[in-house]
Amino acid sequence: MTDLRLSRRSVLAGIASAAAARGLAPHRAWAEVDPPTLTVAPRSIEVNRKPGRLLGILQANGEHGLRTAVGAEFRVHLVNQLEAPTTVHWHGLTPPSDQDGVPDLSQPPIAAGASQDYAFPLKRSGTYWMHSHVGYQEQLMYAPLIVADPADRQRDEQEVVVLLADFSFKPPEEIAAGLRKSGGMSMSMSKSGMSGMSGMSGMVGMKGMSHDAGMAMKADVNDVDYDAYLANDRALGDPEVVRVERGGRIRLRVINSASATNFHLDLGSLKGELIAVDGCPVQPLTGARFPMSTAQRVDIRLQLPSGDGAYPILALREGARERAGIVLATSGAKVARIPAQGAKASPVLDLALERRLVSAIPLAPRKADRTHEVRLAGDMASYVWTINEKIYAEHEPLMVAAGERVELVLRNMSMMAHPMHLHGHSFQVVAIDGTRFTGALRDTVLVPPMASVTLAFDADNPGRWAFHCHNLYHMEAGMMTEVKYQA
Repeated sequence: MTDLRLSRRSVLAGIASAAAARGLAPHRAWAEVDPPTLTVAPRSIEVNRKPGRLLGILQANGEHGLRTAVGAEFRVHLVNQLEAPTTVHWHGLTPPSDQDGVPDLSQPPIAAGASQDYAFPLKRSGTYWMHSHVGYQEQLMYAPLIVADPADRQRDEQEVVVLLADFSFKPPEEIAAGLRKSGGMSMSMSKSGMSGMSGMSGMVGMKGMSHDAGMAMKADVNDVDYDAYLANDRALGDPEVVRVERGGRIRLRVINSASATNFHLDLGSLKGELIAVDGCPVQPLTGARFPMSTAQRVDIRLQLPSGDGAYPILALREGARERAGIVLATSGAKVARIPAQGAKASPVLDLALERRLVSAIPLAPRKADRTHEVRLAGDMASYVWTINEKIYAEHEPLMVAAGERVELVLRNMSMMAHPMHLHGHSFQVVAIDGTRFTGALRDTVLVPPMASVTLAFDADNPGRWAFHCHNLYHMEAGMMTEVKYQA
């Protein structure tokens, strides 16, 4: 491999990161104005030497994203500078229902040129993110949202935030039209081993099949082939180089904000300690590779070697060779060029890690007061995705009552994995394929093909709450419902 010629923006990022490392401050120069103004506006990036257009959630200083601290009220003045209505969903936070950012379910869209104020308590620190919930805007509008613990200021570690994304020069509406026209096969289905299976209508008739038997039939992976996969707005041909100290301690906060791509986070020669998922602390696990479905986050603590070195942190696209990432590098290290494709395809995500995770702050032991079965299915021929055999426009709410312990038994009857996200609550994973255990607290969980995952949560935030697949194209094709509190 040859030495990587750093662009001017890489050099500037390196200088800023070196300064942060010396002061052991967060990697990004987050503004901590209270209350900050966040502006939704168009923004431009460069992708493989071509201009790309996205939508930003920007602070007054132009910084993309927000950093705040637990212990104070979350307060934001949000201004919409788009020519269309929008909302922002504070993914992983638990606001009142009318501040959750889901059009017509929890709040009206914010009109072009209008603004809205948000104010609600922050219950815990963690790694979160924010994105639009209007149509297909989410593919273009996403940003980090970090809620710091003031006690972390005493830690001798550098914070590095990595925002993963998938990028297309093609408008998302055009991608969706292509999926509907071709039954989901025009983008990448032919690569998945599903030849001859497009008419199986979500496998609803295979209800009794085991997870292993279903996977043996080869699941569909990656409906959409994107033009690039990004880490902090950069493709791997020109990655962000974060300057770090020899022997330094790093806290990686990695956010998968992709619209339809799962990744394996690969630490390369380093080993890290997984300390939190979806903003919730877990009993630490050591490893070098961690699965991340769409919308999930991981916090990983790293101890760097004492000498000079460059350490790629890569995100491997599930079931494919494409990858994205950043490079952690000491000031004296040479940074080599990293191919944008690996030598072989990465594995399909499974639930092996999920079975090992244990919450550091689990729910109190309690029997469920109410249980809902939630069947996930789809018809590739018409590209329709359903919950309990209904698309969102025809959905029947999952009813709960305040104070109840609720369990949702998610059964995936389709041959695609679904990252399922519940708004307004954290849930605990309490069973996989019928085997019970005390798992992690999360807000998003992957349900692989033909698998069953059971979630438990306390109904402590009254209102109407979206519950949906976080694959944008599945959600927009119908895979969404609501959890609704009884009056």
